Amino acid sequence: MDSLQLSPGSVVGPALSWLNLNYHGLFSAIAAFFDFWVSGIVMILSAAPAPVVACILAVAALLLSGRRIAILTLIGLLFCDTIGMWEATIQTIALVLLAVIFSIAIGIPIGILLSRSARLQAASRPVLDMMQTLPPWVYLVPAVILFGLGTVPALISTIIYGIAPMVRLTILAMAQIPHERLELGAAIGATRSEILRKIELPSALPTLLVGVNQCILLSLAMVVLAGLVGAGGLGAEVTRGLTRMEFGLGVRASLAIVILAIVMDRTFRGAIPDVYLSKN
Repeated sequence: MDSLQLSPGSVVGPALSWLNLNYHGLFSAIAAFFDFWVSGIVMILSAAPAPVVACILAVAALLLSGRRIAILTLIGLLFCDTIGMWEATIQTIALVLLAVIFSIAIGIPIGILLSRSARLQAASRPVLDMMQTLPPWVYLVPAVILFGLGTVPALISTIIYGIAPMVRLTILAMAQIPHERLELGAAIGATRSEILRKIELPSALPTLLVGVNQCILLSLAMVVLAGLVGAGGLGAEVTRGLTRMEFGLGVRASLAIVILAIVMDRTFRGAIPDVYLSKN
């Protein structure tokens, strides 16, 4: 009976090894691309003392989302510095920020494309269900095999992990748009791109913001697990507290993650409508 048992690893493992052997240059280029952006953001955030950087980010939050979010950002970041989590915090900010941006940039166009066809939606539904059901480890293992340990596999895994909810909520958002608005746009002679930019996306924005919120939360959840593969940041601190049985370290890192989740969610929620409306 043992000879009849099939293991996914017996198929996926050799396939990943073949890809790594034959396309090592491609994966190295992808790793260099993501590493450049992560290192660049961390370098910028590390160029000044923590209070100065916290004030700058608070000003950015003020311009994007208003006074309350700016105050929340300032207090939250200063608290992260006070508890000794500043370096890990800026590493996590860089990782999560890039992951959310790429997840949104990939997930929304795919969701819009799938929303145009019922057949595509039906075909994609099992794939999306599987992507959201699989444990996060499933994304980390192949990324580590292809890109090695460090920040890059954690970032790529986080991006892929956040795409599925963004795609699903984009499809839902496009389906909730009132048909009267679409008919009005067609009646006045608007092109498909104009209808998309000026009618569909503004109408779908509230549901799209839910997808952004999900991307942020899932990215932070993946960051904690990514600490086990050498990604650094607050996830590494949580892992260190767990392996060393240091309760205080784990609590401090967890509080910093919660603060980042709140700050980034509120900032994105306030920034996206203003940025979009200013362009249209």
